[in-house]
Amino acid sequence: MLRFQKLTKKYGEKVAVRELDLEVFRGELFVFLGPNGAGKTTTIKMLTGLIFPTSGNIQIRGMDIVERHLEIKKILAYVPDEPYLYDKLTGREFLRFVAQMYGIDSSVAEAKIEELAGMFGAKDYLDQLCETYSHGMKQRVVIAAMLLHSPEIAVIDEPMVGLDPQSARLFKDIMREMTARGGTIFMSTHSLHVAQELADRIGIIQRGRLVALGTFEQLQRRFQAQEKNLEELFLEITATADLEE
Repeated sequence: MLRFQKLTKKYGEKVAVRELDLEVFRGELFVFLGPNGAGKTTTIKMLTGLIFPTSGNIQIRGMDIVERHLEIKKILAYVPDEPYLYDKLTGREFLRFVAQMYGIDSSVAEAKIEELAGMFGAKDYLDQLCETYSHGMKQRVVIAAMLLHSPEIAVIDEPMVGLDPQSARLFKDIMREMTARGGTIFMSTHSLHVAQELADRIGIIQRGRLVALGTFEQLQRRFQAQEKNLEELFLEITATADLEE
C-alpha cells in the first residue's frame, strides 16, 4: 500500500532522511518511532505531500506521491500533531468545508457530522467558533474531519495529545476498525505504551536512518530483550544506533 524507495531529504548539507526503504501493507497499523530530530516529521511531511523528497520516491497504491498527489489526497487523511482549524469558523462549518473539498453530498455530510460529533462528545461546542476551543476540543474536530470521507490511508502524528481517556479509547477502537476493514494507518507517537498496544509493526528512525523494523516480538528477539517493554527496547536501540554512528 505504501512504499518508500531510497527516500532522501536534504536541507542544504543536512540530511534529514537518508535512503529510507520501507513498505507498509494494506490493513496494517504501522508505528513510526524516533527521538526528536530523527526524521519522523520530515518523513510524514513527504508522505502527505507537504514537501517533496530530494531523491527517491514514495508510492501509494502504486501512484507516485509527486506525480499524482491530487489523486492520492482523495484517499488519504492526515491528523497533524498540532490541530489547525480556522478560528473564525465554527467546528460544524469547518467539517462542512472539509466535506465539500472531498465532494461529499451535503445531506450525507450533515448526517456524518452529527454522527461523529456524537461519538466524540462534540455536540455541545460544534456551533461555537474554533478560536474558543481547547486543544482537546480541536483535536476531536480534526479527528472527525479525518473520518468524514472514510479514507483508505490515515497518517496520524501524536493522536492522543489532548484527548480525554474516553475519547482516546474511542479513537483506538476506530483505528482498529479501520485496519480491520483493510485501511492502512501510518502513525507517529512519543507514547510508547500506545505504540506497543496498537502497532502491528514498528519502525525506528535515528539520525535519518531506519535502524529497526518489525513486530514488537521480532524486535525483542532481534535485540535479545524478551523481558523489556517497548520503552526500554526503544532506548536501547537508539542508544546502540548512536554508538554505531
